[in-house]
Amino acid sequence: MKKFALVSIISILALTGCTNVKAPNVEKKITWEHAGNLPAQKGFEKNYGVAGVMCGVVSDKYIIVGGGANFPFVPNEKGGAKKTYSDIYLLEANGTKLTTVDHINWENEIGYGASVTTKDGVYYFGGSTNPEADNDVLLAKVVDGKLSVEKVGDLPFTLQNGGAVEKDGKVYIYAGKQNGKGSNKFWEYDLATKEAKELAPVPGAEQRTQVVGQILNGELYVFSGGSSVAYTDGYKYNFDSKEWTRVADVELDGEGICLLGAGSVKLNESEMLVIGGFNRQLWNDANHFLGTLKGKELAEYKAGYFGAEPHQYNWNRNILVYNSVKNEWRTLGEIPFDAPCGEGLAIIGDKVYSINGEIKPGVRTDRMFTGTIIRK
Repeated sequence: MKKFALVSIISILALTGCTNVKAPNVEKKITWEHAGNLPAQKGFEKNYGVAGVMCGVVSDKYIIVGGGANFPFVPNEKGGAKKTYSDIYLLEANGTKLTTVDHINWENEIGYGASVTTKDGVYYFGGSTNPEADNDVLLAKVVDGKLSVEKVGDLPFTLQNGGAVEKDGKVYIYAGKQNGKGSNKFWEYDLATKEAKELAPVPGAEQRTQVVGQILNGELYVFSGGSSVAYTDGYKYNFDSKEWTRVADVELDGEGICLLGAGSVKLNESEMLVIGGFNRQLWNDANHFLGTLKGKELAEYKAGYFGAEPHQYNWNRNILVYNSVKNEWRTLGEIPFDAPCGEGLAIIGDKVYSINGEIKPGVRTDRMFTGTIIRK
């Protein structure tokens, strides 16, 4: 039997694919501090950390984060049940610290939906353990210093592990599990009329979940994700021509990096920042062996796979930046904490906030971190 293996990723800057066009490249590094811990959910004495959270920014002052899932009773490797939560928190950003100023419970448990920050608040699409609410469109905002959440619409499909961005009053939803199946479908949802329209699908794999994406220079860029195997490819969508084109793969020094499970934020009009992502070879191996081995061999593989320490999984710790003008990836160094997948990632000014996330298969963290961007 093939033993549990760890694949190292060389984290140095790739210089391929450059152009002669000048582009923003002002971030020198990011320094990190512990920002606090997310309080326990209702009915629990401790928060074990969650992955797959709702996350967005309001008024350049607050972060709304909520829902998500973990294994609070019995570990995943021992067959424990995943628990999803209805708790939603309002966090106030005070420099490098995050302070909880409100904590409510929504009528449904939520997790693994798509979050979008807009001028009106944080929209949340799909992502519920309640089958009747798995296509809900929610709007979370702050009213008189308190959290307010309401249902404002419905998608024509259920959604989990998909991505979404907003442009000119319309939200563009891509990939993920749609109606329970991995998909490459791409939709436009009008926030005013509540109407949804299907657009040209994301190229490449027909099933693609946990993709990262942002609007850069007026175009939508999406990268990576996976299904039974992990992907490193990237594409951009032009809203005028309504066409997709291939862009640079996610690479550093020629080594492909999987962003499946990562979080992203927009740094400026031309650049996006990405943190996290499963190890590509490990993801591929785990899906293969957990699905094909049996009996003693399966038990041995699971013991090795789930029993390793977080750093041994070699999840992506690079602070990656994609520059859409140069069409290239670079790194701002590595995060000084366990690489998270499914974390909440938000940006306010020169501060990047990483909230919770999975740090090894089945294990989450309740810690929150603040990264301060040091510019040249």
